[in-house]
Amino acid sequence: MAKPILVTGAAGFIGFHVATRLLQAGHAVVGIDNLNAYYDPSLKDARLDLLGNFENFLFQKMAIEDGPGVMALFAEHRPRIVVHLAAQAGVRHSLDDPQAYVDTNITGFMSMLEACRHNPVDHLLYASTSSVYGLNGAMPFSEHQSTEHPISLYAASKKANEMMAHSYAHLFQVPATGLRFFTVYGPWGRPDMALFKFTKAILAGEPIPVFNHGDMQRDFTYVDDIAEAISRICFKPPTANDQWSADNPDPATSPSGPYRIYNIGNARPIALLTYIDELERALGIKATKNLLPMQAGDVPSTWADVGDLMNDHDYKPETSVRDGIAAFVNWYRDYYGV
Repeated sequence: MAKPILVTGAAGFIGFHVATRLLQAGHAVVGIDNLNAYYDPSLKDARLDLLGNFENFLFQKMAIEDGPGVMALFAEHRPRIVVHLAAQAGVRHSLDDPQAYVDTNITGFMSMLEACRHNPVDHLLYASTSSVYGLNGAMPFSEHQSTEHPISLYAASKKANEMMAHSYAHLFQVPATGLRFFTVYGPWGRPDMALFKFTKAILAGEPIPVFNHGDMQRDFTYVDDIAEAISRICFKPPTANDQWSADNPDPATSPSGPYRIYNIGNARPIALLTYIDELERALGIKATKNLLPMQAGDVPSTWADVGDLMNDHDYKPETSVRDGIAAFVNWYRDYYGV
C-alpha cells in the first residue's frame, strides 16, 4: 500500500466505523488491534470480516504498547495519517484494573508518538474523551476551558495523552489533534456501554440499572457522525496558533507546535430517562428500572460546545437520538437474531 492511513483499534466500535468510512472514500487503510477480551472478541472478529471485504484494507494483530513492533510497522507501511483509536476504554473498569490503562493508554500512546516522530506523518489524530472535563461544571464544555480535575484514571490517562501530544508537537513538530468524544452510541456498539446493556436486559425481561436515580444527562453522539467528523479533520492538520497568549493560555491550541483539541458531540444533551424512553419506543417494550446511586468516577451531565468543529471543518454532528437508537435496535435485532 502506498502511504496508507493507519487506524489503530480498527476492530473496535469507533475504529471499525472510521476505517469503513475511509475505505468507502477510496483510501488505503492499515488497521491494527490486539483483539483483547475486554468484551466479546467475536464482535471484533465480525467487524474485521466486514472490513476484509475491502481490497484496500490490511489488518495486523498488534498491541500498541509493543514499541518495537509499532516502529517496525511504521517503517514498513509509512502511513501518511494516523487515526489512533486503540485504548483501554471504560470509566468503571479503570477502578478495577488501573494498570491496564497505564499500559495501553500511556505506554501505548508513547509508542505512537515515537513512531510518528521517527517516521514523520502528515497528521496524528487520537481519541480523547469528554471525561477529561471531570469536576468542571461550566457547560457547555469548551476545549478552551481548564480540564485539570479528572475524576477517573481513564479520564486522567486521556488527559495525559493530550499533554504528551502537546510536548511532541512542540519538540518535534508532530501534527497532533485530540478528539474529545461525547458518549458515542450506534450499531456495532460496545457491550459494556449503556445502550447495549439496556437493550439486552429489556429484551430478556430483566431490570436495567439507572444510576443517580435517573438524574443524569448526556450529549449522546451517533457513531456515523463521529466517523464523518474524523474523516474531515484527517486531511486538515493543525498549525501553531500565532494569537496564543502566555498571559491567557489557551489549552486547545499551542503557540509553538501543530496542536489542536476538538470536542465531537451532538451539542444537544438528553436526559437519561428520555434516552430510555426512546429505547422503549424503538423496542416496543417498557423497561423495569432499578434506580441506583451515582457510580464512582461518573459525572451527572455532559454537553459539548462544537463551535470550533463547525467553524474549522464545517461540520456539526446532528443525528437525533430517536433515529440513532432506532438504527442501533435494528442492528441488534438483526445481529443477534432477536
